Amino acid sequence: MVIARPAWAGRNYTLLTAATVIAGLGSSGALIASAFAVLGAGGSATDVGLVATARTVPLVLFLLVGGALADRLPRHRVMVAANALSCLSQGAFAALVLAGRPELWQMAVLAALGGTGQAFFAPASEGMVLASVSGAHSGRAFAVFRMGMNGANIGGAALGGALVAAVGPGWVLAIDSLCFALAGALRAFLDVSGVPERTPGAGLLHDLRDGWREVISRPWLWAVVVQFAVVNAVIVAAESVYGPMVADEYLGGSGPWGIALAAFGAGTVGGALLMTRLTPRRLLFVGSLCVFPLALPSAALAVPLPAAGLTAIMFATGVAVEVFAVTWMTALHQEIPEDKFSRVSSYDWLGSLAMVPLATALAGPVQDLIGRKAALWGCSALIALLTAAVLCVPDVRRLTRRPPREPGQADAPAGSAAGVAEPAG
Repeated sequence: MVIARPAWAGRNYTLLTAATVIAGLGSSGALIASAFAVLGAGGSATDVGLVATARTVPLVLFLLVGGALADRLPRHRVMVAANALSCLSQGAFAALVLAGRPELWQMAVLAALGGTGQAFFAPASEGMVLASVSGAHSGRAFAVFRMGMNGANIGGAALGGALVAAVGPGWVLAIDSLCFALAGALRAFLDVSGVPERTPGAGLLHDLRDGWREVISRPWLWAVVVQFAVVNAVIVAAESVYGPMVADEYLGGSGPWGIALAAFGAGTVGGALLMTRLTPRRLLFVGSLCVFPLALPSAALAVPLPAAGLTAIMFATGVAVEVFAVTWMTALHQEIPEDKFSRVSSYDWLGSLAMVPLATALAGPVQDLIGRKAALWGCSALIALLTAAVLCVPDVRRLTRRPPREPGQADAPAGSAAGVAEPAG
C-alpha cells in the first residue's frame, strides 16, 4: 500500500524532513554511545559530564556567529557544511573508540567540534521547513516535521542503547557519522532557485546588532526568550539532577524513570499529531497557556507521586510542549523578516541554552541549602510565575495568525500591528 504524499509537502519539505529524521536517529543513539565510550575508556561520571560540557560550551559560544553567517550565506550551504563537520568529528570519535582506549582530551575536543557544527546548523535550519510550504499549511507542516523528528529521537535512543550493548559504542558513533553524511547529501539537493540572492552586510558585528534590534523591538519575542532561558534551565536541572535521585529513592530505580522519560517523548509525538489538526488563531496566547503544564513534573517529583502518576504527567507535558513549539515557530515565521530570521533564531537558541550549565551546576548546592523538595517546588513556582508574567504582555495575548500572503505581497514592517487582533491598549 502506497501512502500518498500531501499536496503541500513539496520536494524541499520532503528532503528536509527526511534529512532531519535520519540525523535524529543517529544523534540520539550517539548521545548514549559517547557516554559509554567515556566509561569504557575508564572514565568516571565526572568525565562523562566534562565531555558533555565540551559539546555544550562551543554550542553556546558560536550560536550568534552561526545565525549571522546563515543570514549572509545560502542557508542550505551552511547546513551542509555543518553536517560535514559533524560527520567528520563523529567519524574520528568512532575511529578512536574502535582503535582502542581514547584519551579524555581527544573525546572532549571531538565533542566540541560536534557542538560547533550544531551551533552553525541550528540557526540556519530554523525556518527552512516553514519556508518550504505555503503559509496556509505552515502549522500542519511544522507539526508533521516535529512528529518525525521526535519519533526519530525516541527510536534512535532505543536503538542506540540496544546497539551499544550489542556491538559497542564505537559502531554506534560510526553510524551517527554516516547519518550526518546522508542528511547533508539530502540537504545538498534542496532547490533554492526561488531564494533571493543575499547581499553582503556591513560586517558581522553590525549584523548581530541588527538581529538584536529585531528581538528587543518585539516585546512578545524577548519576553518568551527570557522566560525560556529560566524555564529550560530549571527543567534540565530538575530532570537531570533531581529526577534520577527521586527515582532511585522512591520510584523503584532507573526503570520507572526511563519509562517516564519515554512517556514524555511519546507525548511530544502526540502533541505534534494534535497540531496537524488544530490551527489556533491566537498563537502565542494558546502556546503560553501550554507552558503551565511544564511546572507539573517538578511538582510530581517533589510530592513524590507514584511512578504511574509521574508517567502520566510526563506524557501530558510532552503534548503541551509540542503545542507551544508549533505555535512559537509559526509566530516567528509569520512575524520575522526572512533575511533576518537566522539571527533572531540564534538569539532564541542562546536564550534557551545559556543558563542550563549554570542551573545544573547549582542544583546540588541549592539542594544542600534548602533541601530537594523545596528546590523542586521552587522549580515549579518559577515556571508558573514566569509564564503568568509573559501572559501579562499585551502582544503575547493579541498576536494572531494572519491569512497567508499572496505572491508578491510584502511582509508587514517590523514592529507593525499586522499580527495583532485588537488595537494596542
